[in-house]
Amino acid sequence: MIENRQWFSHIVPRGLAGALLTAFLALSTAASAETAGPAQTAQSTAICRAGITNDTLMPLPAQLTARARQLFHLDMPDALIRKTTVYRCLDGQTLVCTTGANLACGKANTERNPAAVFAWCRAHGQSRVVPMFVTGHDTIYRWRCRDNAPSIDVTVDTVDARGFLARNWKHADQ
Repeated sequence: MIENRQWFSHIVPRGLAGALLTAFLALSTAASAETAGPAQTAQSTAICRAGITNDTLMPLPAQLTARARQLFHLDMPDALIRKTTVYRCLDGQTLVCTTGANLACGKANTERNPAAVFAWCRAHGQSRVVPMFVTGHDTIYRWRCRDNAPSIDVTVDTVDARGFLARNWKHADQ
């Protein structure tokens, strides 16, 4: 029988779980929006103050909904866009990310010795691929098993200067 925490990690990828938790915590406090340094006009899509970097994932403000729709080609109600999209500030630039089944908005997993991959390889000795439900969607590597040990097959993603998966984050400022 799988313990409760293990059961959850098999259902929700680690990166998505972290992003959802972070978004929930950010929603529960108005102070997080103050930390980012909102811009002065509600008309502008510029949310972050010049020079500010804040890695906290914050809920998408209503004024960025249309921009997120455009950037990610989203076809869903505004309320859902705001629930699934977060922003952060990088040197005064507003970056947005929309979470999804395989889109991780949290920091990338660059770990080279993950316990879950070791366990998979011990059980699946020569597996040509370690599935993403084991590695998580936030990993930058494609893993395989060789002689019951994990091996990085190839690096499939890049991280930005702050450690996030670069392909999932888009500049929202116009």
